[in-house]
Amino acid sequence: MSALDIIRPRFQQEVLCSAEQLIERFRTYLKSPPEGVDGVVLGDHVVLRIPVGEQHYWSPQLSLTFEQQEEQTLIRGLYGPRSSVWLMFVFLYSTLGAISLFVSITGFSQLSLGIAAPVLWVLPVAGVLALLLFFSAKAGERLGRAEMHRLRGCLLDILAEVPCREAIGKVL
Repeated sequence: MSALDIIRPRFQQEVLCSAEQLIERFRTYLKSPPEGVDGVVLGDHVVLRIPVGEQHYWSPQLSLTFEQQEEQTLIRGLYGPRSSVWLMFVFLYSTLGAISLFVSITGFSQLSLGIAAPVLWVLPVAGVLALLLFFSAKAGERLGRAEMHRLRGCLLDILAEVPCREAIGKVL
């Protein structure tokens, strides 16, 4: 994997345009987007994503916010999964954490009282399940890599057509 293949999940870039110019460019671009990219503009927030018909469970999206500063605009971007995927992982990790907490309290209390605590076998099982969740997330990240590159290409196309394109930097 070369350095060009790595996409940072979070990035920020300053451009010498106003936020209004950038947002208007995204609105114009998304009225007739190219094949393979869809998106929505909500105030100073833009979300680029894969069209619904082409999405799979691990399809990423690119969230962008624009902050007007003195004579420039700060673009903050985040490549990540859809909110339903985030919610599933938060729910599963929270459930595993809560179960581990209650099992630990119960098991170690029983041990301190001199009672056998077979319930503590749940802790290694929860650890294995947490590792499986982690590795499934990494596998999903690999499955969505080509789509992340497609979203990045779309972003670069949009920014290349903005009148102030000479300010586009190296971070994207």
